[in-house]
Amino acid sequence: MKIEVIGLGYIGLPTAVMFANHDQMVVGVDVKQDVVQKLNRGMLHIEEPGLEEALQEAVNSGNFKARTIPEKADVFILSVPTPNLNNASKSCDLSLVIEALGSILPLLETGNTVIVESTIEPKATENEIAPLIEQAGFTIGEDVFLVHCPERVLPGQILHELKHNNRIIGGVTEACTQKGIEVYQTFVEGHLMGTKAATAEMAKLMENTYRDVNIALSNELVKICDTLDIQAMDVIEMANQHPRVHLLDPGPGVGGHCLAVDPYFIAAKAPERSPLIQTARKVNQSMPAFIVSKVRELLSGKLGCKITICGITYKGNVDDIRESPALIILKQLQDFYQVAVHDPHVHQFDWIEQDLAEAVRDSELLLVLTDHSEYESFDSGDLVGMTEQVILDTKGVVQKVPEDAECLNLGDLSKFGKLNAQQIFKKKNREEQWKKLSVYPN
Repeated sequence: MKIEVIGLGYIGLPTAVMFANHDQMVVGVDVKQDVVQKLNRGMLHIEEPGLEEALQEAVNSGNFKARTIPEKADVFILSVPTPNLNNASKSCDLSLVIEALGSILPLLETGNTVIVESTIEPKATENEIAPLIEQAGFTIGEDVFLVHCPERVLPGQILHELKHNNRIIGGVTEACTQKGIEVYQTFVEGHLMGTKAATAEMAKLMENTYRDVNIALSNELVKICDTLDIQAMDVIEMANQHPRVHLLDPGPGVGGHCLAVDPYFIAAKAPERSPLIQTARKVNQSMPAFIVSKVRELLSGKLGCKITICGITYKGNVDDIRESPALIILKQLQDFYQVAVHDPHVHQFDWIEQDLAEAVRDSELLLVLTDHSEYESFDSGDLVGMTEQVILDTKGVVQKVPEDAECLNLGDLSKFGKLNAQQIFKKKNREEQWKKLSVYPN
């Protein structure tokens, strides 16, 4: 089987490599010539554990090649970005999907399968994509088989999850669904769940919307506890001891091409019926400004001082900065402070300092915005150049700091107005903290 993957980004490339390393002939197509050249040499343009070795295996076997122009194949997989449109509802921008489809329409032949892996709005497969294939002279379900098969993987674990996660296969017809199952069963060991295309679209969107709403609840809790002088992280920890409660971790906002984008696709199609989804989006969108306000409170009277941001990607241990709330926070903080940025996973910007000691030199605050594993532990040598060794960890990643450093988390925010930086307690001895703050009587 010859498979062609259009779009060689964070999902398309791993998908192409997985097929190639399971004895399928794969052509990967991308519009960026430099990306194509690197891939054909077995070199990555993105960061994902294990992917470079898997790519080299695929290239060396002869099962994978990258091109800038599509060619004939048995199966065409569209894996291109679907950002929000710049409108009030931030609805789904299908333009790149339609463009990718247009590039393969002249190549389609009877018996071909077209699979859309890109995340798309509900009913898009039937209402937007299928008519274009039919206009080209094909009967869907008889001549050409059209399927929506959304990705559902975690960056940092993509190769494992592509193979082992259950997969939703949504066909326009039952015959289309079966063709999709035949394609993915070449390497997927998880359950292949056949369904209708619209159901697959909505299931994918709801998976991410569920998490967005859950995170919004925790972020709103942080704000409430800030007002009521309650330790938010303790509340979450204790509430999660209930067997049917699982609050997700709060943070500085929600990023990436899933959680920060997908809920709008649902809300835009049914705005009057989705107030909860829309409210959750507003709560999570408000977190960058909330973090900035707490930084300003902590550094009251020190406008113009230097602070250091640790991490600008939307999640830990990846190089993906799409929709990252850290970028919003960075921009807002630059109005008030000198801001240095450190991120060991992002190398495309010359303003990112790769040497942590240099990044924190003369800094009065270390602001952790991404849960990279590199930020789990700081030693005295890392922070020696700071004028005040104060860390604000918005991701709950920091586990160890020097004895003379102070580390705050989102649960400590209510203490900002009552204690100065040298009085704010450390996380590591919570019972002693409670005694000192008279939270519990002796």
